[in-house]
Amino acid sequence: MTSERRQVAPHGDSYPAICGGWTCPAGARLVTVPVGREEQRMAVGPPMPVHLTQVLDGLAENPALPAGLIRRLMRYRRGHGHVAMRADLTPDMIEEILASDHYWLLHSLALNRRLPHAARMRLAAHPDAAIRAALAVGAQDSSRDLYQRLLDDPDPQVRKYLAERDDLSADLLARLVQDPDPTVRATLARWWTQAPEAVRRALLTDHVDEVRAAACSTYYARLPHPTPPPDLVAGLLADPVTRAGAVRHAVLTPELAARLAGDPDYQVRRQVAEHPQLPPSVRDLLAEDPSANVRVGVFGRQDTPEPVRHRIYTDIQQGHLPLTDLPDELDDVALLQHIEDHVAVAELRHLCLDWVTANPLPYVTSPYTCFRRSAARNRTLPTDAVLRLFDDQDSGVRTTMATHAPHLVDPTTAERIDREFRPDKKTAWRPADLLTLPPHTLRRLASDPDPRMRCLAPRDPDLPVETAEHLATDPDSTVRRAVAGHPRLPVHVRRALLADPAEHVAKAAAAAAALPFDDMDRLLALAGL
Repeated sequence: MTSERRQVAPHGDSYPAICGGWTCPAGARLVTVPVGREEQRMAVGPPMPVHLTQVLDGLAENPALPAGLIRRLMRYRRGHGHVAMRADLTPDMIEEILASDHYWLLHSLALNRRLPHAARMRLAAHPDAAIRAALAVGAQDSSRDLYQRLLDDPDPQVRKYLAERDDLSADLLARLVQDPDPTVRATLARWWTQAPEAVRRALLTDHVDEVRAAACSTYYARLPHPTPPPDLVAGLLADPVTRAGAVRHAVLTPELAARLAGDPDYQVRRQVAEHPQLPPSVRDLLAEDPSANVRVGVFGRQDTPEPVRHRIYTDIQQGHLPLTDLPDELDDVALLQHIEDHVAVAELRHLCLDWVTANPLPYVTSPYTCFRRSAARNRTLPTDAVLRLFDDQDSGVRTTMATHAPHLVDPTTAERIDREFRPDKKTAWRPADLLTLPPHTLRRLASDPDPRMRCLAPRDPDLPVETAEHLATDPDSTVRRAVAGHPRLPVHVRRALLADPAEHVAKAAAAAAALPFDDMDRLLALAGL
């Protein structure tokens, strides 16, 4: 219970005193009277959002937003038009958006995967190439006539997005082989990995280096990797831009292996180092290669003698210098070498070795992280080996094993693996997305010292109201964002989150299906809608 100053008139009526600038009526006096919490909140009013534009973007994603409010939000012109991506747009709403000719609304509408065919055809004729490009991305499983129109689009970016699609018929995709823009043809080569042989031949023999390099590469955007026609392999090996990608498809005679092992391109030598037909003498030669990248290729071979493997591992680890510690006077060649060495150290942890996965037991206790990670990918490991890998010192090993044997992960182990998760690169995924944590664990984590673990507590749909309210005032914004959409949050707490200083928290609060209608209406009114 709190109190506030009120001006009380002689007849007993009262009203809140305003800070400064008022005069007491004759006979009035100031008294202190108790005021309940809810009464106090009503007197103060909901807090004002700090990031109104982001809040309205969140509201546009709210699945419970009524049709009338959707219409009002469609008139907003300061956000990114996210409302146009809703799946519940009616035909007249779509017509209103088309008639608005507002860029962000039309851009979002073009990305809408539920858009009717007629609306897509109108967007395909829009004069803004960026909107047509968005349509090429969003028009999934659309009609043939729409794709035919976009294939003739004058903007190459539109056609590049089409070249990445897997829902166009083969005859339509094949038209892009003759596209006048080489970046479109290169995109097709990188993404259409299972193209018919006539298409692959055309791309592998294209007159532009960029296209041939994309068609015969060591990396593609999709699996499985394509195999070039056998009669083209010799020519691809002779071409510097396709040589590295062609090595794996070549019959590696001792003479060819020796010649390619001396290629000035380290990527060619790396491919030779991984070739299954590599003669031992050339393997040993490449084990001394000046490129750490090439030596990693030798390290990962099944037939590499253990002393050689250990020496490669030790040399790369000891020669590693953090990129932040590099001397300023390095020339470009030396800088690239250091970057390559840095990548090689990371590869020693991340290599996926199929031959280890196929026969994992000898490598469960390997001193090499990538060997243990590869062993953990096997789904038939005996229970004792699985439990050992659950306790591995490397986070990647523990996580890999847990994702390949989730049925053996008990709640305590699941919590530990998630708590100790150290991803190799920035990612929103975490082991708890796959592993089950029971409600009592989630509730305990609400008071965990680590904010990352507190973020898990809102995954309990029956989280106590008091706990949810406490998390909503957490000093860490990621925790507040995690709880912002929880259905059990009190109304006044949800309103406070709408005004959170962190825009991602406020946006999440606005996107919550449990947001009351009155608050939706108020937010639109604040934007003048």
